[in-house]
Amino acid sequence: MHDVIIIGKGPAGISAAIYAARAGMKTLVIGNGVGALEKAHLIENYYGLEKPLSGPEVQKRGEEQYKSLGGEILNTEVTGIGFTEAFEVETALGNYPCRAVVIAVGKSRKRLKIKGLNELEGRGVSYCAVCDGFFFKDKILGVLGDGDYALNEAKHLSGFAKEVTVFTDGKPFSATGENSFPVDERVVEELKGEAKLEGILFADGSYVELDGLFVAVGQASAADFAMKLGVELVDGNIFVDENNMTNLPGIFAAGDCIGGLLQLTTAVGEGAIAGQSAAEYVKKQYPKNI
Repeated sequence: MHDVIIIGKGPAGISAAIYAARAGMKTLVIGNGVGALEKAHLIENYYGLEKPLSGPEVQKRGEEQYKSLGGEILNTEVTGIGFTEAFEVETALGNYPCRAVVIAVGKSRKRLKIKGLNELEGRGVSYCAVCDGFFFKDKILGVLGDGDYALNEAKHLSGFAKEVTVFTDGKPFSATGENSFPVDERVVEELKGEAKLEGILFADGSYVELDGLFVAVGQASAADFAMKLGVELVDGNIFVDENNMTNLPGIFAAGDCIGGLLQLTTAVGEGAIAGQSAAEYVKKQYPKNI
């Protein structure tokens, strides 16, 4: 059991981890890729830098600082957040229980250029298996995606559906987890249906009937986590209070996913608030375990 798990290892996530670790928390950072920072050629407007540094160098120094405090980093994809006695962060390598979570990943969801997708959202097309799976009991369902996030959504749906197929839209199936679902790698041309989704038309002219399609392309975003947990969003950003806690006690957020000035300086500051606040929350809620 970790005290605090941070999802995302960019500057907001690592900053949160540093503050949580220095507060005595057993801390784990889970992430796959750094985001915008790893693409930054030179950082020149950050406090204390006498000479410009590359984004990857700034990231490396932050990770080394965190590790020097005894912190752990797990390089894998987070596919979901669940509830046990406290929280449970679901990954491609297994599930990790914790007492508080800091969400520090990007907020954007990749929009697909598939004809009929936008028109059928909410009418057979969904972005949340946990939210909507119950409404498709004993139905024939598909998951659109090619990685661990798609596989995780398929697993959630399997408890309700008559059958579930993963459609990769022409990409090779790359999930690292064990897969028991049929995989269809045909290129998707169009989603068909009038009042509701009726099926998928593929680029080769073939067709398959479906009752529902769940979109899980790429990695889960902050908005995906928020939607599944019931965390409040405002204009696509996770809403937090002055302590960077969401409307769900024990779930905190920092960085690009809460909006504002999307800069290294603000990401680090927000991460610091979230990490410190998460530590204070754990100490208050679980005094006997600290």
